[in-house]
Amino acid sequence: FAIAMVFGFSNAISQSDSAMVASIFESTLTDGDCYENLRVLCKEIGPRLSASENAEKAIQWGLKKMESYKPDTVYLQDVQVPHWVRGNKEHASFKEAGKEHPITISAIGGTIGTEGILTAPVVEVKYFEDLEFLGRENVEGKIVFYNRALDPVLLNTGMAYGGAYEQRSRGASEAAKYGAVGVLVRSLTHAEDKRAHTGSMRYEDGVEKIPAAAISTVDARDLSSALNGSNNITVSLELRCQKLPDVIQHNVIAEIKGAEHPEEYIIVGGHLDSWDIGEGAHDDGAGVVHSIEVLKALKDLNYKPKRTIRIVLFINEENGNNGGKTYARIAQEKGELHVAALESDRGGFVPRGFSMEASNEQTAMIRSWENLLAPYNLHLFKRGFSGVDIRPLKNDTVVLVGLVPDGQRYFDYHHSVNDVFESVHKRELELGAASCAALIYLMDQHL
Repeated sequence: FAIAMVFGFSNAISQSDSAMVASIFESTLTDGDCYENLRVLCKEIGPRLSASENAEKAIQWGLKKMESYKPDTVYLQDVQVPHWVRGNKEHASFKEAGKEHPITISAIGGTIGTEGILTAPVVEVKYFEDLEFLGRENVEGKIVFYNRALDPVLLNTGMAYGGAYEQRSRGASEAAKYGAVGVLVRSLTHAEDKRAHTGSMRYEDGVEKIPAAAISTVDARDLSSALNGSNNITVSLELRCQKLPDVIQHNVIAEIKGAEHPEEYIIVGGHLDSWDIGEGAHDDGAGVVHSIEVLKALKDLNYKPKRTIRIVLFINEENGNNGGKTYARIAQEKGELHVAALESDRGGFVPRGFSMEASNEQTAMIRSWENLLAPYNLHLFKRGFSGVDIRPLKNDTVVLVGLVPDGQRYFDYHHSVNDVFESVHKRELELGAASCAALIYLMDQHL
């Protein structure tokens, strides 16, 4: 798709810029709706897995909510989404010396069910290379237990998560290649608790599908300890997951038309869908209400943007990213010119700054605003990953930016029953929304 060419930057920060940024923060912190909007999304709608009734309710809520702030237009964009359901049975235990030990699990999104209770010996590994070392003779007919913890040395918890992600996303197929009948995966969190964290997985074509579940970190510790003391440990696992036919749901899009270059687009967004456990508060209810609050703040301040500002509530980020892919495909088909995109999908914690996928010149431009944003404790302006939903827009000229909140506690809640409205701090959420609105204003004025 066509992307707006940026031939020169207006990098002079004026008193009016300072005043506008101050007004954005004041408006959001004193008259913002994002905390109440998050309460409604979490408490009155709840978990919102793609294709579910709650996801559809969230789409209609997002449509009406953005309409209430009176943008120039609001509309729905068709997206085909997968329909996976967890089912009403999810049990697991391990047996040691004849004694049964219940363990907390969560089916990994996309897994098949167990067709009854699956009971088998268990073998512990940390890396895929361990499977190769053990060989089929030591894995066949067993449940593979992936027990690789997040790297505690990495201060960037997102990098730690990424370093362990493959055992959840690819672990079932890798184990199946050696004849395993199922997998348990240590939850991808630094927290030591009895909460299991779900997430997405994918099966490799041509490899037998086997069931997969996440296990809490405390249960992972206990199972590992039992295995160190005995080779005669069995695990029983019951899942009743189903894969149903795809359905059509929607991205929700609102626009404030640009006064000078309406054909150029700057977007801000988060994803409406969440996993089916918890309430999807940090992931990504926070990003949804951050994005809606950008619309409210700019309208309340009667801001007339140069370019068209689009607020996009994406569907299906969690188990397919079809919302982001569909948005980018339609943008390409229409020949739309995208200047920049900002995504909030790292929780509702206190904002620290922004990560950027941008050219040297674009990165330097955004870093030149650091002094303006420093009074609001925004100090991180670095190259790095932007966001899953906006990544399909990636091009040599478009600026992709991700809001970066403090991430030390994010994976305590991520994809778990802990991710509820009560875990989000009102002021931290509002600061994130104001930070997004301020950056959207600055990109509109100066990119």
